[in-house]
Amino acid sequence: MLKRAIIGIVVLGTTFQASAMSGKLLLTGGVSQLEGSGGGGLTPWAFIGSYATRDEYGANFHATEVRTQDYTVKAQGLTVGIKNLVELSYSQQVFYTQEVSSANLGKNDQFGIQQDTIGLKFKVYGDGVLDQQTWIPQISVGVQRKENHEEDLVEALGAEDHIGVDYYVSFSKIILNQSFLYNLTLRSTKANQTGFLGFGGGENDEREIMTEMSFGYLLRHNLVLGMEYRNKPNNLTNFEEEDWKDIYLAWAPTKNISLTTAYVDLGNIAVKDNQSGIYTSLQVGF
Repeated sequence: MLKRAIIGIVVLGTTFQASAMSGKLLLTGGVSQLEGSGGGGLTPWAFIGSYATRDEYGANFHATEVRTQDYTVKAQGLTVGIKNLVELSYSQQVFYTQEVSSANLGKNDQFGIQQDTIGLKFKVYGDGVLDQQTWIPQISVGVQRKENHEEDLVEALGAEDHIGVDYYVSFSKIILNQSFLYNLTLRSTKANQTGFLGFGGGENDEREIMTEMSFGYLLRHNLVLGMEYRNKPNNLTNFEEEDWKDIYLAWAPTKNISLTTAYVDLGNIAVKDNQSGIYTSLQVGF
């Protein structure tokens, strides 16, 4: 079922019109979030990914890498925008545990935990860019289905399952006369480290509502400086999980290309404390 859904998204993306590049302002669709949704690097926004407007279709391909002292995450995927109302996304993420693998997991240094995420987002109210006469944000709801390919490993680490589903609602607004962007996302989840360490655990196996926030300032029409915060659950008995934070810079020289770099603070991950490093992402749109 998962493979059929992925193929369906890819086929749909290849049939979209090139005219989808026409309508939106630069960066108003966001970049591709780690799990594939349009938004910031760490959290989804209410804006529909791509530059497709009301009667158009668009698609973004992204490649992302996050490198800390002891871990590396690589992600690639596709985000599809349909008439600025619906977003489909797919992302494959691989969490490379490097030297930690041989010391703690009995794996070689090149071992990676793969996770596939399929996402769906609907705009349900407002327009966070065009509705400048009101402070009310655009509101979207979304779902992300995640499947971790290392079932035996994550259950040995104390997780209850290797498959999980996140539900979220996002509130986003760009205030053009102040060059300011804000986003609030509320996420219902059981994911450990976004799912890389499975879902649920001995400390907690119930859904919790996590808060995620993004703020940005438009230095120029194609350059945004901002920060993000992502609240995380703490479900596993033997591994503490801490909230994620970043400071990012996103640049879109054209509507076809955007580059994002960020300093990320991911806190404790598994057996390693104080994980911080660099996030880089390239997005190509059609």
